[in-house]
Amino acid sequence: MKKSLFAPLVLALVLLFLYIPIILVIAYGFSPDGLSMRFFDTDGRFLGFTCKWYKQIFTGAHSMRSLLDSFWLSLEIAGLATLTSCILGTTAALALHRWKSRLQTVHYALVYTPLVMPDILIGISLLMLFVACSVECGFWTILIAHITFCVSYVVMTVLARLQDFDRAIVEAAYDLGAGPVYTFFKVELPILMPGIIAGGLLAFTLSIDDVVITAFVNGAGTNTFPTYVSSMIKHSKHLPAVFALSTVMLIATCLLVGLTRIISRSQTPNRMGRTA
Repeated sequence: MKKSLFAPLVLALVLLFLYIPIILVIAYGFSPDGLSMRFFDTDGRFLGFTCKWYKQIFTGAHSMRSLLDSFWLSLEIAGLATLTSCILGTTAALALHRWKSRLQTVHYALVYTPLVMPDILIGISLLMLFVACSVECGFWTILIAHITFCVSYVVMTVLARLQDFDRAIVEAAYDLGAGPVYTFFKVELPILMPGIIAGGLLAFTLSIDDVVITAFVNGAGTNTFPTYVSSMIKHSKHLPAVFALSTVMLIATCLLVGLTRIISRSQTPNRMGRTA
């Protein structure tokens, strides 16, 4: 029977569609001309590659100061938003899983709403709230806004993990004399940790690349990396530095995901051994 080439062709086209933009981002980080973003001159001669943008980033050049400040601000906000969202999201998921009532139905609706609500509507709503409360927009308003939409993703991820949770394990721990606190930290939390880590990674990714909501609630001097890039993308001669920094972020993200998978795999045999 002759194999069809349609499926491999479609797969190749999808992969090209997904990964060509990433390859271009990496390539433009080595662009020698920051204004035209070209690798060839008007005569068709190859201009070569350069690592000067990476050098400026790692040496903290003065021309890169604003870009690097926005990058570190994004990391700080994303880290705090992820940590807070994991704590709030895990407790909310446990409450939704354990207790069923009309109040919990409203709770679930409130948690689910940010997932389907347009970003521009969330941004406008939060801005109106901060203005009504006479809160000056800045670092804390951005952090609150990011926690608002990140919590929902953590809740849904942990809830999916709880669907396969065997309650008999907790009851067995109680029968053996363990208290609620000990049971939670030694029994429930390790089982839920893969879901919490997955939700945390998703929250971190959503927080660090958010533009629309952040643009509504940021203040003077509090531009995050995405909002700063969006403001410089049309006129800055240092645009290749953005691609270089994005490449560094991409490598760091891949390393973090790989480390997470290694830790998860190393913990799985230990858990199976303890269960046995």
